[in-house]
This record gives sequence, structure tokens and C-alpha cells, in this order.
Amino acid sequence: MNTRANRVASLVVTVLMVANVNAFADEGNTFISWSTGIEYSSGTYGGTADIEDFYAPIIARIGYERVSFELTVPYLSVRAPAGTILPEPGNEPVSGSGPTTTESGLGDVIAGVTLYDVFYSGEHDIALDLTGKIKFGTADESKGLGTGEQDYTLRADLFKFFEQFTLLGSAGYKLRGDPPGLDLKNVLLGSVGGVYSMTEKSRLGLIYDYRESALADGDAVSELSVFLSRSLTDSWQIQFYVFTGFTESSADRGAGILFHII
Repeated sequence: MNTRANRVASLVVTVLMVANVNAFADEGNTFISWSTGIEYSSGTYGGTADIEDFYAPIIARIGYERVSFELTVPYLSVRAPAGTILPEPGNEPVSGSGPTTTESGLGDVIAGVTLYDVFYSGEHDIALDLTGKIKFGTADESKGLGTGEQDYTLRADLFKFFEQFTLLGSAGYKLRGDPPGLDLKNVLLGSVGGVYSMTEKSRLGLIYDYRESALADGDAVSELSVFLSRSLTDSWQIQFYVFTGFTESSADRGAGILFHII
């Protein structure tokens, strides 16, 4: 996971869905899934006042065989000093200097496409997926909820499957759109971690995320996430996660809950 949106929309969800996706693909059927939840994060990001945000996405996916399409429509609420700009929820906000206010509304809509098993080795139990995403600047920049610009991300995800454990690694590149008065750099990003199947219905995971700073004088984003997923039925899954950051560009702390319908 490389941004807050990716945290709720992509890599961990892909790991949790991989068996289901492959089963549908082998049968040549279309699969549809939905996810929703809420995430809270907080941090000072090098300033003196806390910046808090609540992020609540609705995520729809539809796929056939080895390709899927994804659309994320989020609601965002941010409590921060007036004038704060949030290029993406939970990471690298540009803190304002005014009184603390709360702004809320539609966040940045994200569309993505994933190609599964671009490379696959049954002998070595290795699979490589490729994902492309477009972040549309739908969040209100006048409220500081976004930049109003489009971003583009290309990411490769590598999975190594063991009997009860999946090792994963991710690498990508994000092209950033520059809003007026703010120069954002294109950045490299990556993550590494693993998912352990404790039982047929429960999974425990650990993910470390890294991303270069989009700000000229900013620290890289560096975060560690722990999650627990539980299958409630054959179609319903629930996921709890907590995370913490290690640099001024990262959230100090955060937590979330997600529901998946597969």
C-alpha cells in the first residue's frame, strides 16, 4: 500500500481476495465485489497542531478472467488549521496557520485496472500483478481536501505463496499534478510484508510502506500497518487494522475497519 487510498482499496484487499479471484478466473466467470469502511488518522506532520482526518470509501470492483476494474468514491472529513492542503488523506499535508476548523465532502475519486498473473510460476508459487490508477481531482481544493489535480500511479505487486503464508512486495511510481502555488514531485513508492492464514477464516498481516516525499523539503513517508481479517460467511469479510508512522510526513497513528463483499 502506497497512499491512504491504496491502503483501503488495493494491496491488502488483493491479498484477501486472491483465492476468490483465481477461482472465478478459472471458471471464466465475471466477479463483482464491494468494500466500505472508515479510517481515522492523526499527526502533526512537523507542525504544532494535530491534523485529523476521517476517510470513508465505497469501493466497487468488477472483473473477468485475469483483469479487474476498480472505482473508489470516498467521503472525507478533515480537522486542521485553516489553510491546510491535503494532497492525499493521512500523508504529507501542507499545514495552514489559521484557527482549527473542520472541512468535509467528497474526496478524490480513484479509478484503477489490475492485470492478474502477468507472470505466474506454479513451480515456484510466484505471481506478478500490474495495476494502474488515476486519481481524479474531485476533492474541493478550496476546502483543502485535495489539490484539484489528477495523479497517475503504476504499480507492480509480487506474491510468493507458501502453505499458510503469503509474502508480498510492491514497487511503483506516481506522477503528481501540481496545484497553483505548490510544486509536487513525482515519487517512487514501495511496500513489503506478509499475510499469515491462522485458520481457514482468519488472516493476520504486516505491511511496511515507503514513499518518497512529494514536497521538496519533506521527509519520505514511512509507515507500518498490522491487520486482522476474518471471513464472516463465504461472501463477507471484515478487516481491522492499525498503523503508525516514523517520519514527519507520515501519520503518527491511525486505525480502520473495512467490510468486503465478494
